[in-house]
Formats: sequence, structure tokens, C-alpha cells
Amino acid sequence: MKITHLGHACVLVETAGARILIDPGVFTHGFEELTDLDAVLVTHQHIDHLDVQRLPLLLEANEQARLLTEAEAAAELDKVGIEARPVHVGDQIKVGQVQITGVGGIHAEIHADIPRIGNVGLLLSGEGEPTFFHPGDAYTGVPEGVDVLAVPLNAPWAKLSETVDFVRAVRPARVFPIHDSLLQPMGRTMYLTHVGNLGGAEVIDLAGAGATDF
Repeated sequence: MKITHLGHACVLVETAGARILIDPGVFTHGFEELTDLDAVLVTHQHIDHLDVQRLPLLLEANEQARLLTEAEAAAELDKVGIEARPVHVGDQIKVGQVQITGVGGIHAEIHADIPRIGNVGLLLSGEGEPTFFHPGDAYTGVPEGVDVLAVPLNAPWAKLSETVDFVRAVRPARVFPIHDSLLQPMGRTMYLTHVGNLGGAEVIDLAGAGATDF
């Protein structure tokens, strides 16, 4: 398995012969230049995970790629003429030799006055490869058997104690930070240090590292 952190919540996962892009949002630059993708996955409809303006460019360059999104996101895309296959909690979808399983179901609470939306975490597994989990914007979905976890490091809905407890609950062998665009370098280092010291997993920072083997 190779993983490239393209920025914020967007990652490219190359595993079991498939190239899968997750959460191409507005805070990420350059994803629309990718080619040879087998699937584009979206955990939920927030713009930092789904850039509706650049998504058509990505799909035009990857006509063979399947677009799989959380169900509410699929409904929103349908309104602008983009067809996506909805992914619900418990769904198991094959992309080549990779099985994608929907986990969770609802976005973490930002504030009681802000309506909550759907959020589907994405568990990727392929024979002979590590199992990877991208939770989207929630810490409630805790699947078993995760080897590599993309952990949201900072968000309006998160606090550090919850981040650490989530890593402890998932119990991955390795973890790398995502959802970090709102942090200044000093703050990012502080958050990442606490996750490394308290989370119980090896922390690998993929920012600027390019494709990294797992």
C-alpha cells in the first residue's frame, strides 16, 4: 500500500492494484491533475471534503473512475448533474480487488444550533495489504482490524482528548494526520506530539512526503 497525503482530508491510496482518491476538497490543490484513478470516494458534503467546482475536471480526466459518496452528498451532486453511487453504513463495495466498507453514519456535532449531516467513514482492505481507515469528520465509527488510520488532527467539531481517545479505540499500528489545514505549524506540531505520546500508535507525518509505503 502506498498513501499520499495531498492536503487537508484528501489522500490518494494505492493498494491491491487500485488507485483510489478520497475527499478532494477545496483546501487541497492539484488533485484535479491526477489520472489513472479507479475510484473517487467522498465521506460527506462539506466543501473541505468535496470541491464541486473541480470535481468535473477530475472525472473528465478519469472516465473509468467510479464516484462513490455518502448518500446526502450523492443527492447534492445529483442536483448539479453529477451522478454518484451512494455509500451507506454497512455497504461493502468492490473496486477491483479492494473492498470498501461504509462506517459511522453521522458527522460530529459542531454546535447544537448547526444541523448535523451524514458522514460515512471508509474502510479499505485488499488481500495481502494493510487495512486503511479514513473516518471523514467523526470519531464514532470504530472498525476492527485497522492497520493504518488517517486521523483528523483539528476541526471545529473536535478536541484533543477526543482525538487521542479515538486513536486508542481504533488501535491502529500506524497513524498519520489529516484535516490539518486550519493549523499553524507550531500548533500542528503540538497536536501531533500529543497524539504520538498518548495515542499508542506509531505516528507518520505524510505532509510533503509524497507517496509513502505502508
